Amino acid sequence: MLFNSTAYLLFLPLVFLLYWSVPHKWRNALLVAASFVFYGWWDVRFLGLMIATCLVNYLLALAMGEKNGHSPGNRRRKLLCALAILTNFAILGVFKYFNFFAATLAEACATFGWQLHFPVLHILLPVGISFYTFQVTGYIIDVYRGSLPPERSATRFFAFISFFPQLVAGPIERATQLLPQFAVERKFSRPMAVDGMRLILWGLLKKMLIADNCATVANYIFAHSDTVSSSDLWVGILCFAFQIYGDFSGYSDMAVGSAKLFGIRLMRNFDRPYFSQSIPEFWRRWHISLMTWFRDYLYIPLGGNRRGTFRKHLNTVVVFLVSGLWHGANWTFIAWGAYHAVLFLPYSLLGKARATGSRLVRLLRTSTTFLLVLLGWVFFRAESLSQAFAYLGGMFSPDRFGPTTCSRLPLLYVALMLAAEGFSRGEHPLALRGTGLMRHRTARLGLYYLLFLTALFAGGKPESFIYFQF
Repeated sequence: MLFNSTAYLLFLPLVFLLYWSVPHKWRNALLVAASFVFYGWWDVRFLGLMIATCLVNYLLALAMGEKNGHSPGNRRRKLLCALAILTNFAILGVFKYFNFFAATLAEACATFGWQLHFPVLHILLPVGISFYTFQVTGYIIDVYRGSLPPERSATRFFAFISFFPQLVAGPIERATQLLPQFAVERKFSRPMAVDGMRLILWGLLKKMLIADNCATVANYIFAHSDTVSSSDLWVGILCFAFQIYGDFSGYSDMAVGSAKLFGIRLMRNFDRPYFSQSIPEFWRRWHISLMTWFRDYLYIPLGGNRRGTFRKHLNTVVVFLVSGLWHGANWTFIAWGAYHAVLFLPYSLLGKARATGSRLVRLLRTSTTFLLVLLGWVFFRAESLSQAFAYLGGMFSPDRFGPTTCSRLPLLYVALMLAAEGFSRGEHPLALRGTGLMRHRTARLGLYYLLFLTALFAGGKPESFIYFQF
């Protein structure tokens, strides 16, 4: 069920009304049931896999909390934790990476004259499997570390993993932050619900007006990248940069906004990343929940920066390579991760980048950072490494210089969005202050209705959310 679908626009208010109508003790169960309907809307087989994953981790976490097993160093706890993690990533590996690794291994062996033939698995990739796998794995590790006790209520645990606003594309929530919210009585907060509705509207605008319009241009140019002009190639990657931002951050806004309607607070997943003045700052602002997950559950366990300079930089490279692989079973994603590792290392070697300086200096830093990120998106969007390098070559080829032939209207929408985000200074732009004309409730409602109609009638051809494939 897509957030920008008619089905969701009917589903959300129905669940909202039922949720606040039933006694508190039934609300978690209602959310679990609603989440199962929401997720099973795509394919009921996906629902079965998700439930099985939740059940296995629920039972193994409980087993870790049994008597004589409270010490993090206890051998039994280690075995149970390892079993849970291996089970989670084995399921993820079969569905997402088996064909990729099998083909890669066969190609590597062929260079030595060895012919290996692996079966090809013709299976669908379950929507959101990477997101809920990482969330439940983080929970298992937190229980093992003693950061929180194992959740004994199956209803609360299933609500934590399957909570429909963030189930299929995050944010990837920490158990220590989200689980306790299902254990307390939640009371309706009108200001919180109103802000949630504003966030949903802002997310819809970014998805329908920005992402979907940009997708039309980006898809055309990447499909004809060998024949269009270099100007078109630049427009194409610009449109993709804002397609993926509008698409993913728009989804995150709608997820956070939807959760607020039920009295649940989710973490912020994006913080105006294209205003960053350095690559490290970009990664502190882009897909925050994933990068902090890698920091807490991969970078630090590998030794972080505690085992010398070489290990620190090696751990950084590993995080970016794994991050690339997390996004998809293709060498283009691994190359994208490696590219950002290379960009990140100079900052790691020389120390943190300073955000000080004159306005012109800050503008130059922001522009340079955006350009570097933009070039990296070519690897992310390309179907193959050969297409990525050919695309980059075409962008800088004087032989292909010429006027752009594609619509630049999406970039006008992008400029308006950036202006709104720039003036909002960190808050979402629709969190209007009650000053001037906007102090009147009628004026605010009129603006919201106008923006909603703009999204409906000026939005591009509906596209599936990009991060659903991850």
